[in-house]
Amino acid sequence: MTSNRAGGAAPCKHPGDAEYYAGPIDRRTSYMASQTLTQRLPADLADEVERCLKDWDARDGSRRLWDGDASLWTGGDESRWLGWLRIVERQRRESGALRGFADAVASEGIAHAVVLGMGGSSLCPEVLRETFGVVPGRPELHVLDSTDPSQIAALEKRLDPGRTLFIVSSKSGTTLEPAIFKAHFFDRTTTALGAERAGRRFVAITDPGSKLEIEAARDRFRAVYAGEPSVGGRYSALSHFGMVPAAVMGLDVERLLDGAARMAAACGPGARAADNPGVALGAVLGTAARRGRDKLTLVASPGLRDLGAWLEQLIAESTGKNGVAIIPVDRERPGSPEIYGGDRLFAYLRLESAPDPAQDRAVETIERAGLPVIRLAVADTWALGAEFFRWEFATAVAGAILGINPFDQPDVEASKIATRALTEEYEASGALPAETPFATQGGLRLYTDAANAAALRGAPAGPLRPGAAGPLGAHLRRLRPGDYFALLAYLPMTARHEDLLSAIRHRVRDGARVATCLGFGPRFLHSTGQAYKGGPDSGVFLQVTCDDAVDLPVPGRRYSFGVVKAAQARGDFRVLADRGRRALRVHLGADVESGLRALGEMVDEALAGIGRRAD
Repeated sequence: MTSNRAGGAAPCKHPGDAEYYAGPIDRRTSYMASQTLTQRLPADLADEVERCLKDWDARDGSRRLWDGDASLWTGGDESRWLGWLRIVERQRRESGALRGFADAVASEGIAHAVVLGMGGSSLCPEVLRETFGVVPGRPELHVLDSTDPSQIAALEKRLDPGRTLFIVSSKSGTTLEPAIFKAHFFDRTTTALGAERAGRRFVAITDPGSKLEIEAARDRFRAVYAGEPSVGGRYSALSHFGMVPAAVMGLDVERLLDGAARMAAACGPGARAADNPGVALGAVLGTAARRGRDKLTLVASPGLRDLGAWLEQLIAESTGKNGVAIIPVDRERPGSPEIYGGDRLFAYLRLESAPDPAQDRAVETIERAGLPVIRLAVADTWALGAEFFRWEFATAVAGAILGINPFDQPDVEASKIATRALTEEYEASGALPAETPFATQGGLRLYTDAANAAALRGAPAGPLRPGAAGPLGAHLRRLRPGDYFALLAYLPMTARHEDLLSAIRHRVRDGARVATCLGFGPRFLHSTGQAYKGGPDSGVFLQVTCDDAVDLPVPGRRYSFGVVKAAQARGDFRVLADRGRRALRVHLGADVESGLRALGEMVDEALAGIGRRAD
């Protein structure tokens, strides 16, 4: 056993992990005052990161990235998707026009602005809304990225169509969810204001020549903002997809972009890898993942809490393919070091202007235990522009290290195809295919495919093997060290539902000692769904569905929003099953809160029966 270069402290072991050394190695990268990246890594990982950085310089990696050299990744179409590298300067040139548009909107008494989008077109606006709140004298920004009818109805109750601006945001212009959101609210606005005035309450953000651009012209939208075709959705935060909503809600777009420009300069082609904040971060992410530390556990200060949702999509959709992935773990509260295995890498996004002392103590405890931690000092909330660019650049670097194309999403389309087949069947027949539960447990119905059913029974035709808490216990017993547990909730996204689901995920984390993820459908389909299907077979999935208490029609369609959501859940599950994933679906019925409490009790029973397994 070699000595520790950080001080020769006595070695220590961590359950389920490689050997660690007390007092791991620190590295600090600073690109401007009060905004630094500090790596505190075990010696073996630190050494490999050092080698990776030297290799990056030897291969002239930063210059090749900026030059669009596709051979840095897979030699595929990567060079077509690098417009985000230079989007900041374009947006800075247009910031005055955006400010003028926002001033005009506010002067007309518009009280609400609603982004109708999914994934890359909605997550950055959501981060800005949750981080900055409502700016006095400016419209309150809302983001709709759910087909759940009760969620749509709840938002609609808060809006006055005469004082609301709808921002229809879709890069391709053909994405299902923004299309039906637009159909719904355009119909409502037309009823309230008349056909002549309705279009003035709508703005489109879409790529040139898209179906949405054509539709916007037909319906006389107030404005159409062009996307940049060479910028993929998850890399579009600093483009019109992020900056138009930012301007409308009253943010200082120039200030956000100035920070992004400074970060872009620091990540420039001339910077040494060790001094380049994007390369330094990406090297740790990619190297750690190659060594099996592929569960990137995000810890963010309360003032940056929602940034994790954007990071989830960027990282999971960029890296989760060809059987590899960095799995982002967001909103999992810090726990005792002994519950973590050797698959964890922690990233602490600390808001220097408003840190949380309890969070600081928790992260320090994790560091002292020898677990690898990256600390990112974020000066204030206006530094979000810089962080958007830093993480985009780092993700591209990590993709090069992992040998994958970080700009495609081959498995997202599979769920869309499965959903489309089900909605088309509904359009033709007026019904979705009949389903038969695999089992019932605790008053809840359980569904799965034939292969998973056979695995849970223990034999193709035999009775369920005796064990903890019936089928759910059998499902949780499939968790192994290095796996992760993901809750896929096709439920109304409310604070209460998130609290109940979060309690369940933390019981599983602490009981099975695995990383846990929680996503609301259908939004995660455009985010972590890519990694769940295209990444390694290390996920154990529990999909949660419900009966809709209310439903809403989709104008011009036979199907409703509730039918679309049900089709998305079924399509998602079908693709998971087709990929051989370990998946089970539990249906709660109409009383979601009672159903979640019952599910929590079932999980408790299952974990008690399984017992705490030593790693």
